[in-house]
Amino acid sequence: MTLTDLRRKIEAREASIGVIGLGYVGLTVACALADVGFRVVGVEIKPDRVQQINAGRSPIEGHEPGLAELIARITASGWLRATTAYDDLRSCEVVFINVETPVDDDHVPHFEALKAACRSLGPALKDGALVIVESTITPGTMDRLVQPLLIEATGRWLSEGFYLGHCPERVMPGKLLANLRGLSRVCGGSTPETAETMMALYRTIVHAELDASDCVTAELVKTAENAYRDVNIAFANELALVCEATGGDFLRVRELVNKSPGRNVLLAGAGVGGHCIPKDPWLLVYSAGDEVPLQLVPSARAVNDAMPGHVAKLIEQGLARHGHTMAGARVVVMGYAYLENSDDTRNSPSAVLIGTLKNRGAEVVVHDPYVPAYAASVEQLVQGADAVAFVVAHEAYRRLALSDLQARMRTPVLVDGRRIFDPRAARAAGFTYLAIGLGLDLGHLTLA
Repeated sequence: MTLTDLRRKIEAREASIGVIGLGYVGLTVACALADVGFRVVGVEIKPDRVQQINAGRSPIEGHEPGLAELIARITASGWLRATTAYDDLRSCEVVFINVETPVDDDHVPHFEALKAACRSLGPALKDGALVIVESTITPGTMDRLVQPLLIEATGRWLSEGFYLGHCPERVMPGKLLANLRGLSRVCGGSTPETAETMMALYRTIVHAELDASDCVTAELVKTAENAYRDVNIAFANELALVCEATGGDFLRVRELVNKSPGRNVLLAGAGVGGHCIPKDPWLLVYSAGDEVPLQLVPSARAVNDAMPGHVAKLIEQGLARHGHTMAGARVVVMGYAYLENSDDTRNSPSAVLIGTLKNRGAEVVVHDPYVPAYAASVEQLVQGADAVAFVVAHEAYRRLALSDLQARMRTPVLVDGRRIFDPRAARAAGFTYLAIGLGLDLGHLTLA
């Protein structure tokens, strides 16, 4: 099949679509394509997730506007079917790959899932099919890894027996469908004609600008945009630490700085999590090898990785004001997902904080309304606690009655890692209140 033939089938909604990996990204793109009239087969290695999807239930626990309803509708009508078998992709003219691409503790990328997907797909890949990798990858991965693996697995040559492109995802939990449909995309093709064919397909679901490029440009754009955000978050976090040290209030300083044209200081917080931002800067760094002595991106990563430890320090300071130490203290960590109103726990800053607190002798309990393992009663968990630390700004936490919370605790220490509460309100409720970016003097304001 030629790309011209494929474009005709795409425009007529006659192309069969396969999606490998039905996580946050893969499931969303599969649903969006099915919603506009494509027959979609999704391959997922987790049988329980396959069962849930085929039963019309969303496997994602967090707040995802429109997704659960969409899954129920398109599975009931037969437009989307999930499976564990790669053989079910044999009739697909387009196959998306959405698998995890983690880095290890030494910041080296590991592409075992991507390699496995390519090797398993190869024997089932239809002649002339288009393969689109949406996973975020190290610049150069399409040429050095994906292309050779598919050539070996299929026994066919690129642009003859199959076509190849990279269109990195731009979605985040809580906004999956909205981001997919509303954010621009870079369609990197192994040839200009491949990129144009990719754009024809993405136009059916993306209501924003599409830009054609080569594969390495697409790889660079995605890793660079997340590294850029990470650096900006690191500046906000360092500014917050300076405000604490000097007796200032980060939120007020940020507000006034951002009144200057061209300034956009981001929010500081208890840590950076998720699958993308803690990882993608290292993918960018790794691509440069030893040829470029990179300093800024690794330094930003170090700043952001240190923030859970700083929350632990604030907890210690709060306990000390009551004559207590961390050893033996009962600390409640509020929030385990990396993002508010989400169930996504990948690279959770709370996990780092919990480990630090336990190493210092604290008894740690955890609450998160979106993570089933931690969705117990807040009132029960804080009973007899010595400190409560808010690490995630779930909407449910903003509705808590501080006075009721304080009354249940043994020691009224509240550490606010996301600036959820007003310092005066927390102080009025009887708390020793400490927060990221709030100088100690301001953190203990007394009411007139």
